[in-house]
Amino acid sequence: MGLLTTVDYQNIFTRVQVRGPDDLGVPIAKGIYERGTTTSHNYWLGKLGDAQIGPVYLGVYGLLSLASGLIAFEIIGLNMWASVNWDPVQFVRQLFWLGLDPPLAKHGLNPFIPLNEGGWFLMTGFFFTASVLLWWARTYTRARALGMGTHVPWAFAAAIWLMLVLGFIRPIAMGCWCEAVPYGIFPHLDWVQAFSIRYGNLHYNPFHAFSIVFLYGSVLLFAMHAGTILAVTRYGGEREIEQITDRGTASERAALFWRWTMGFNATMESIHRWAWWFAVLTPITGGIGILLTGTVVDNWFLWAQHYGFAPSYPAVNPPVVDPSLLPGAR
Repeated sequence: MGLLTTVDYQNIFTRVQVRGPDDLGVPIAKGIYERGTTTSHNYWLGKLGDAQIGPVYLGVYGLLSLASGLIAFEIIGLNMWASVNWDPVQFVRQLFWLGLDPPLAKHGLNPFIPLNEGGWFLMTGFFFTASVLLWWARTYTRARALGMGTHVPWAFAAAIWLMLVLGFIRPIAMGCWCEAVPYGIFPHLDWVQAFSIRYGNLHYNPFHAFSIVFLYGSVLLFAMHAGTILAVTRYGGEREIEQITDRGTASERAALFWRWTMGFNATMESIHRWAWWFAVLTPITGGIGILLTGTVVDNWFLWAQHYGFAPSYPAVNPPVVDPSLLPGAR
């Protein structure tokens, strides 16, 4: 009865939590900072993953990253607060609309701009970028210290590529810091909308299309894999490595299910490679598309029409003129 109760408990919503002795991890070489030994357990975190919290290792990179990120966060927050005359009520009320904007176009790529004209924005960008790059260094060095592959930091680097394109590489290519993305929730969304309209609808950018394909594809792959493993956890499916060579157990049932329904089955290793590449290519292709916008292509709709990527509509209205060719556009 105990076995049946356990199996019945493992459905799509619940998870059995097994607690053993605290796991302090494999031994690692001593460095400037030692890994902590303090641990605790949280029931609700155990609903999502391992209930154990800790030990934590920050190291030099981790501490510098947190310090840089805190400085960037503080600059953004104080500028937002100052924009509502230091009124805490209005700060909370308008938080989603508040932002920190990039410098005006007249400053170009000048790195020395008055603080209230974009200097705070550049300072924030420096510390924010430093924080992210230092955190990347932490993930890389921790993976190497544990003898792991470096798949996680390189996946992280794909997202960093898109971040650098938006806030650093493309503005330099365009010759103006004003092309960077503002900090803030709705200001960021407004920038995306205006960016698409300004350059002739970003949906006609083929690299944007690739990015969406990989985004949706990675979601589908992760959902398929997650659903498969959850469906066979009653047979120990979460122990994927051990299950690979077993017969009549979770892995074989999972493989048989996909062969029956799809005629094809990814292996326990290849499904993770599929998911990794789909997820990583999402920001990589997106970054390429953003970088080409304004630097190589000024109007994606006209570009798509020229190369047969978009349909040519009947001439019932005046012809579409490239906005970049209008007087005063430059």
